[in-house]
Amino acid sequence: MIRGGKSFVSSPPAFSNDAKKLLVCTGNTVSIFSTTTGLQVLELEGHTALVTSITVVPASTPATRILCNCWTTSLDGTIKYWDFSMPELMKTISIQLPIYSMVIPSLLAQQSETNEQPSDIYAYISVKDAKNEANKQKKELSGKILKCNLSKSRLVRGVILSESKKPENISISSTGKYFGIHEKRKLRIWEVPTKDNKNINHRKLRLSHTKDVTCVAFHPTDRIVAAGDVTGRILIWRGFGDRTFVGDNGRFLKNDDDEENPGVRGDGDADSCTTWHWHSAEVKVLFFSSDGAYLYSGGKEGVLVVWQLDTGKKKFLPRIGTPLVNFTTSPDPSLSSISCADNRIHILKMPSMEILKSISGIKLPSSIPETLKGSSQDFVFDHTSGLVAVRTENYCIQFYSLFDDREISEVQVCERNHQPSDDVMTILNKVALSYDGCMMGTVETRMSEEGIGGFVTLKFWERGPHNNDFTLSTVIYEPHRDAGVSAIAFHPNGSMAVSASYGGDFKVWVRNGNGEDKLRCRWGCHAVGSYRKKAMTAAAFSGDGSVLAVAAETVITLWDPEKNILVAVIGSALESIVNLSFIGDSKFLASASASRVGSNPQLSVWSMSKLSLSWSYKLHIEGIACSEKDSLLAVLVVLPESTSKTHNTTGNGAILLFNAEDPVPIASWFVTKAKGGGVAFIQRSSRELVAYVNGDHEYAIFNPNSEEEEETYERKFRDTVDQGIGHHIGGYASMYGELPELKMRRKAIEASVAESVMGVSERPWETIFSGPSHSLPPLTKLCSAFLESLMEKRSGMVE
Repeated sequence: MIRGGKSFVSSPPAFSNDAKKLLVCTGNTVSIFSTTTGLQVLELEGHTALVTSITVVPASTPATRILCNCWTTSLDGTIKYWDFSMPELMKTISIQLPIYSMVIPSLLAQQSETNEQPSDIYAYISVKDAKNEANKQKKELSGKILKCNLSKSRLVRGVILSESKKPENISISSTGKYFGIHEKRKLRIWEVPTKDNKNINHRKLRLSHTKDVTCVAFHPTDRIVAAGDVTGRILIWRGFGDRTFVGDNGRFLKNDDDEENPGVRGDGDADSCTTWHWHSAEVKVLFFSSDGAYLYSGGKEGVLVVWQLDTGKKKFLPRIGTPLVNFTTSPDPSLSSISCADNRIHILKMPSMEILKSISGIKLPSSIPETLKGSSQDFVFDHTSGLVAVRTENYCIQFYSLFDDREISEVQVCERNHQPSDDVMTILNKVALSYDGCMMGTVETRMSEEGIGGFVTLKFWERGPHNNDFTLSTVIYEPHRDAGVSAIAFHPNGSMAVSASYGGDFKVWVRNGNGEDKLRCRWGCHAVGSYRKKAMTAAAFSGDGSVLAVAAETVITLWDPEKNILVAVIGSALESIVNLSFIGDSKFLASASASRVGSNPQLSVWSMSKLSLSWSYKLHIEGIACSEKDSLLAVLVVLPESTSKTHNTTGNGAILLFNAEDPVPIASWFVTKAKGGGVAFIQRSSRELVAYVNGDHEYAIFNPNSEEEEETYERKFRDTVDQGIGHHIGGYASMYGELPELKMRRKAIEASVAESVMGVSERPWETIFSGPSHSLPPLTKLCSAFLESLMEKRSGMVE
């Protein structure tokens, strides 16, 4: 099984000591990329849940810059110590609580002050205590800051630095002297003593603000802390901790007669507080430069702002095209990285902020207005090359290799700048690929303002000679007057396409011109069809291209695409059909109805030879995939919440594999995050594999013909069907009523098999001596079977 599509920006990355590698949290693993090429070179595998932080052990002297050790934390409740040059896991510490963040002050202090290595290394971790969260009567807090002795692999008893409603991210100064968290409108800052040990008493101060704080950054040398808030403001407190941290040491101590500190609210322990404001939305990125002269900030606008700390002057790195998430410096002052919300990490050359290299993961799901959610799709598959085309926020189509887990190319569909506001006026809501991946169709919708100015654009694209880039071939404005496009489908040979409309018609488009001359190839309208003025909601061509199926709400119309002649009308679904697909050699056609809340969803398979319903299920279908070679049908089903809890399934969905002629699935697999996902058959060598992409664009590729997986998951699905998740309706039942349940028939077959095969039954003593005497087995076999039935069976694990 091949897995991929993990988020690269769930947690901040970390540079190696020589800045030649970037360690990135990717799901349950840590992926190591080369900063020179942007390609993955190694992977750290061992955690069983999301990795939440990476701390690279710094080199104390230039001679040891090649030191390749790091600490990682995870929601699985463990801290692991690695040698990532091998890679090799060297140590595991079990905390038994989900860890959301960790800092190790002694490592930074050792690097900045070149002190001798302490006998014990202490870390401060942010964890979630589920026991406190479950106790709602006492209203105890689930987020805690604990102290851990990494050298002795255990928590320091009795040390709880902070409690909060939820786990908070810990920020630390580059010298390791201060660390803190933000909770709502307050900052909590701790000073780490020079000699940190388990009996030390940690002093803490609070700084208050009028708005919720979103991020915190410490100055590398001075006692200055900066914080960003939800309104886009940046606050800078100077000289914090004069009373809390230095008063007991005989240094300057403020008294009540001192002049009120400008900008400091309440009894905040700071000399002054300055406010800067440029961002229009919450500040997500805040970081000081290594020399402390500049402050970097970023957020939803997709612009990195560099503030000069002394003057407040600023300069910008604009047009990044997506909201910013994290900013990370490296041991090399000329390199930094910035993580973006579209699952991309840019390697920056400092101080010019030039983008040297980008590490791109699969783009995350983009937002869609409620009015267009039913007619939009996040991704489609290129079946022949193992690519997935993903719709992005910045009006691009990303082509991502499922086998290599990396971006191949990106096509800019419409030239639009990143819009940080919530009022997005242009939506890229449809994309379709021909079977060989050489042709692409896109639909973009311009939202109307107060009923004025809205329009739809249909574009056809052709793949370039380098098999990566697409060239725009034809632009068609308002292809169906003022109606939206519900579906696009390509003819198998790629020279014909169909677009269906909610306005009650469909159009057949043909490609004119020489295929080698891209400038002369244009798409024109060949025919227009409609059926009783019903909305056309889905469309598909048969495998040989001789039949065009178009769904007219609840019925399916079959057309001759060359002559534009209506051939037949079949079926009558319970809801509007939103998905059509021919199976194998086109003897069967699969359809899926809308799966809205409170609707009557339906999966149906139609026989093309009989023009009638073959079988159907009442299932919430999220995606359909049909094999081009065999009569195989794979469907992605969203399971009801009650069913998932009753049967303790491992996810909220399932992939069911059918032979089109048989309503009983031949295999099934439980999956997670099925809502918004999709499934497809893709080619690799001479085999057809099944690719599943979930709602977060994580994916898995597997061989559906694996006998071991079929045996395991087929049993699970049959148990699920028996409880009524998928109710079978055959063609006979749809006209004359339901037949007796298949469950009774299956039990009868299993009973007959058990009687005919010795040892299959769980209670063999009931039938062991039944039957005519001439057909009974020898006494030696009967005795052993009888004695085994009286003995208690125990299952154990063999390591």
